[in-house]
Amino acid sequence: MKLDDIIYILAGSTFGLIVRIFVKHISLRKKVFSFNNILIVNVLSSLFLGIFVGLNITNKNLVLFFSVGFLGCLSTFSSFIYQLFNLIQERKYLRFVLYYAEVLVLAFLFFCFGYFITSI
Repeated sequence: MKLDDIIYILAGSTFGLIVRIFVKHISLRKKVFSFNNILIVNVLSSLFLGIFVGLNITNKNLVLFFSVGFLGCLSTFSSFIYQLFNLIQERKYLRFVLYYAEVLVLAFLFFCFGYFITSI
């Protein structure tokens, strides 16, 4: 990997982190959302990735910046896994299964929605 590739990824991930912190701050401060903020950022990331894939952008630098850097940092896979782990530790097995399915189904649906709105 070349240095300029790393710079594009770092720049994108910086913006992704800022947006994730903003969403977390707004959702905790104003109680705007009834969903947890991990679900929100994962679904938004999936929507944006669907739009990006639907636009069929082939510029390597833009792919590194947006899909790898920005969306990779905006989505919170490790936080999602940590929440699942906590649910198992708390022996909330039904909630574990429901939360897992909820995140995967919503993320997939929003990806498809983003893809199809750009493909029309």
